[in-house]
Amino acid sequence: MKDHADAMTTNELTCQELVELVTDYLEDALPDGDRMRFEDHLAGCTGCTRYLEQMRRTITTVRRLREDDLSPAVRDEMIAVFRGWKQDQRGG
Repeated sequence: MKDHADAMTTNELTCQELVELVTDYLEDALPDGDRMRFEDHLAGCTGCTRYLEQMRRTITTVRRLREDDLSPAVRDEMIAVFRGWKQDQRGG
């Protein structure tokens, strides 16, 4: 596999675009054309290939967690962080 800098063309996804689409890709929600561009990018970009594999491993690990696995303090902290993130997303 070659470095992404050698593979860039005007029709290819950028690394940033791939990151933005990775959830839809993993949920099989990309239209066929976008899926092809996504996979073409992966074929030429080792960094994005690693990123996708990290996302898959993260999902596998998180699926194993149960609410009872967290202490009440960690649970509360995670909820506070999520609420803060949601508020930032709304611009407030």
